[in-house]
Amino acid sequence: MTIFLVDLEAVETRYTSEWKTHLPKQLRAATNEDVVVISGGDVPQATTPGAFLNFGGTNVYKSNQLEQIAEMFCRGQVHNGDYFLYTDAWNPTVIQLRYMAELLGVDIRIGGLWHAGSYDPADFLGRLIGDKPWVRHAEQSMYECFDNNFYASQFHIDMFAESLKIDPAKTKRVGWPMEYEVDQMLSYKHMQKTNTILFPHRIAPEKQPEIFRDLAESMPEYEWIMCMEQGYTKNDYHNALGTSKLVFSANLQETLGISWYEGLLVDTIPMIPDRLSYSEMAIDEFKYPSEWTESWDKYQEHKSSVIETIHDYMINYEKYRNAMITQTNKLSNDFFSGKQLYNTIKNR
Repeated sequence: MTIFLVDLEAVETRYTSEWKTHLPKQLRAATNEDVVVISGGDVPQATTPGAFLNFGGTNVYKSNQLEQIAEMFCRGQVHNGDYFLYTDAWNPTVIQLRYMAELLGVDIRIGGLWHAGSYDPADFLGRLIGDKPWVRHAEQSMYECFDNNFYASQFHIDMFAESLKIDPAKTKRVGWPMEYEVDQMLSYKHMQKTNTILFPHRIAPEKQPEIFRDLAESMPEYEWIMCMEQGYTKNDYHNALGTSKLVFSANLQETLGISWYEGLLVDTIPMIPDRLSYSEMAIDEFKYPSEWTESWDKYQEHKSSVIETIHDYMINYEKYRNAMITQTNKLSNDFFSGKQLYNTIKNR
């Protein structure tokens, strides 16, 4: 079997650049199979403001991938039993891949990792396009093309199922293949902690940055950093995580959440709402009631409780060390390990 890794374009400041380096190695080591990366080449690094990628560049990237896949079929380089793994399932080329495989009689299997789509009302597609038939039918078609639809959280599966039909036999919650994070963050552990609070998210409406800014004005005794405003490199960002005491979230969209895991790996406390994927992932010590930040008005109503909780984390930082260890182990074992993903591919 050959595993064809149809990757996601890399943005240097996001985990997609790390997957470029680590994922092929991890797949080879875990499966003992040949891994061929299908990359779309160079595209604009700048993302569309507030988004995960560049809305124009991503289509250039995917078109280049499709051309390579089609040429491989023409040359007879795709064989029965091969596996195509899409690191972003929202990739229309999977329809054309399935088209070629079935019409040419090549028995392949296809897996895809779902990150977001129009079925999420807080995502760009959900906000700007919503439930228009073209996008919902496209997502349903892409889902049907995959033999294995992978999700990082049960919350994400449940949300998907609210808008689209799912087949339990084709749907699987697995950890994302990010076991490299443990070693990668090791050099940032045991840094001197400062009274710093980070906002590590995209500056987008679903992340509610206005709440963070208001807290910064109300609590000037702490240093508040919105990472995207600083123009950080990855190393700068990891240094900021290493020296901060707290990562804050008021997110209205989250199907996994990587930054709070990275923070925990360097002993930074996460303060997160009891909603979205956080509810199944977080232990009680780090979840605050969802209603506190469900909206700007709700935040104003509960602002004193938010401030009181932040003070507790910052002043009593040391008392949360054992809880951070428990939380880190839970995330490392259940949500940020590719073991289940690799086993599914091996047992195709």
